[in-house]
Amino acid sequence: MLIPATARAASYSQGMLVTGRVPPGTRLALDGRPLRVGPRGDYAFGFGRDHGPEALLTVTPPGGRPEAQRLAVAKREWQVQRLQGLPGAMVTPPPETMARITRERDHLAALRKTDSAEPHFAAGFVWPATGRISGVYGSQRILNGEARAPHVGLDVAVPVGTPLRAAAAGRVLLAMDLYFTGNTVVIDHGFGVQTLYAHLSRLDVTEGEPLASGQGIGLSGATGRVTGPHLHFAMNWFSTAIDPASALPATQG
Repeated sequence: MLIPATARAASYSQGMLVTGRVPPGTRLALDGRPLRVGPRGDYAFGFGRDHGPEALLTVTPPGGRPEAQRLAVAKREWQVQRLQGLPGAMVTPPPETMARITRERDHLAALRKTDSAEPHFAAGFVWPATGRISGVYGSQRILNGEARAPHVGLDVAVPVGTPLRAAAAGRVLLAMDLYFTGNTVVIDHGFGVQTLYAHLSRLDVTEGEPLASGQGIGLSGATGRVTGPHLHFAMNWFSTAIDPASALPATQG
């Protein structure tokens, strides 16, 4: 019953965003969780970095009976990145900033519950910037010898002031300065799919603003907790952090 939107979605792996289309009126559930299906049959779901080897997709065609499909989710190997010589405040934030960090973390968590009905993601994604990839999704970072949470985005090394663009059409959920990610933009692409753009030097969008695919959102920078100028580009399906490379074209441009 599943009709993948791209050939890549014919197989599954940790960190993957899966999008596609089924006959209108079909109902879907992933591991018992109902999925939104659009009027044309569009759907989206994702697998996190540490997802297990299998997922259960239940497909109920219009007027039909549920059919369970077991999806094999391939395990991936993750890089280890070691960064030395960072200022102490970059590794362990000072206690006086913890209230701000907690407040911002809770705000992002609330935004990630957004489940809007317009499937902008179905048109696909474009690269938000072009440059050397300096950090990859899933890598484990060791900062000054201390293991940290896995990196859940894609870093593109670009000079300060490089124009950045929306990876797909959608609506701006957040455009503000955050402690860790500096000037940050979050865009809702529908059905729980969101993208995040961090460390900007300038914000050119406002919260609630509709955007077209490829529309300018600001300029790259080195704000927040960074070791140098770059774009940190992240993708989520609700609270599940997705590898942006699973949804982007294989080549930049």
